[in-house]
Amino acid sequence: MKYRNIPHTDLDVSVIGLGTMTWGEQNTEAEGHEQMDYALEQGVNFFDVAEMYPVPPRAETCHETERIIGTWFADRGNRDKVILATKVAGPGPHINHIRGGSELNREHIEAAVEGSLKRLQTDYIDLYQLHWPSRAVPLFGGRDYNPPKNDESVPLEETLTVLQDLVEAGKIRHVGLSNETPWGTMKSLHLAETKGLPRMVTIQNSYNLINRTFDGGLSEICHQEGIRLLAYSPLAFGKLSGKYLGGAKPENARCTLWGRFARYNGPNADAAIQAYVDLAAEAGLDPAQMALAWVNQRSHVASNLIGATTMQQLRDNIASIDIELSGEIRKKIDTIHSRYPNPTP
Repeated sequence: MKYRNIPHTDLDVSVIGLGTMTWGEQNTEAEGHEQMDYALEQGVNFFDVAEMYPVPPRAETCHETERIIGTWFADRGNRDKVILATKVAGPGPHINHIRGGSELNREHIEAAVEGSLKRLQTDYIDLYQLHWPSRAVPLFGGRDYNPPKNDESVPLEETLTVLQDLVEAGKIRHVGLSNETPWGTMKSLHLAETKGLPRMVTIQNSYNLINRTFDGGLSEICHQEGIRLLAYSPLAFGKLSGKYLGGAKPENARCTLWGRFARYNGPNADAAIQAYVDLAAEAGLDPAQMALAWVNQRSHVASNLIGATTMQQLRDNIASIDIELSGEIRKKIDTIHSRYPNPTP
C-alpha cells in the first residue's frame, strides 16, 4: 500500500480508501466485517462512512453502515489502526428521516456527531465532513448553478463555529467538505483564516474518467491551498468496468437494482466508457483497474474511495495500487477525454 499525508494534519492516509455505503443494504454485517478485515490486512487504513449510509437512503436502513463499523471496532479492538471519516447530512427531502430533516446548524450537527460516535463505538472521529452544502448548489449529477430566490441556508461561519467547538471538545480531529464548489471551498478557507475557525483539509467529490469536472477549478485550489481530494465514485457506479455496456443489466448490480442511479448514463457516457474499455484491452489491463489506477496517480488525490459488494471486487480494486500507468497510456486517456469531455457531471 502507498500513503499520502493530508497537508495541515498528521494524517497519513492510504491511497486506496475503503468506501462503505453498501453495508446494511447490498451487504450484510458479516460481509462488511469481512471487507474491513481484508482491507486492513492489505494496508488500507482510511475508512469513509456517513450518518445516512447505506445508499440508497431509506428510513428502514438509515445509520446501519456506521453501526456495522462500530460492531467491528468492538469485536476486533482495533480502532487505533483506522483513520475514520464520517459525514453529517445537509438539508434535503430525501433524508427527512434523519432527525426530521437535517441542517448544518448547531442543533443538528451536535446531534449528528453524538449519534455517529455512539453507533461507531468510538469517542473521536478523525475526519468529520459536511456531506453536501446547506445552500442550493448542483448536486449528484446536476450541472448548472441557479441562484435561489430565497436563500435560507445556514451561513458557513455558523457551521464552522459549531465544528470548532467539537474540535475543542476532542470529538472530532479534522474537518472536510464534500460535494462542494470552488466558491464554497474558498469561502470556508477564508473564514478559517480570518475568523480563527477550523480549516477544511479535504474535499470529497465525484472524480473518475467520465467526470473530471473537479479539474476545472478545484484541482488548482488543492494545489495552491494545500487541500486534498478524497475521490468518490472512481468507477462511476461500476460503469467504467464495462459491465453495463450494450444495455447489460448484471444481476444484483447497483444500477440494475435501482433505476434512480442514472447519474452516469447517456450516449456520450457509453461511447466514452467503450473507448476506455477498448484502451484497457489494448494495454492488457482490466478496465476497472485502469480507471482506478488513473485516479490513484493524480497528484491532488489523497485517497481513492473504492467500494465493493463482493470480495473479488474488493481484492481487484485494492490491487490497482500496484498498477502504474505509463505516460503513453495517460496520453491516450487524455485523448479520449478530449473527444468526450466530461460526458457526465
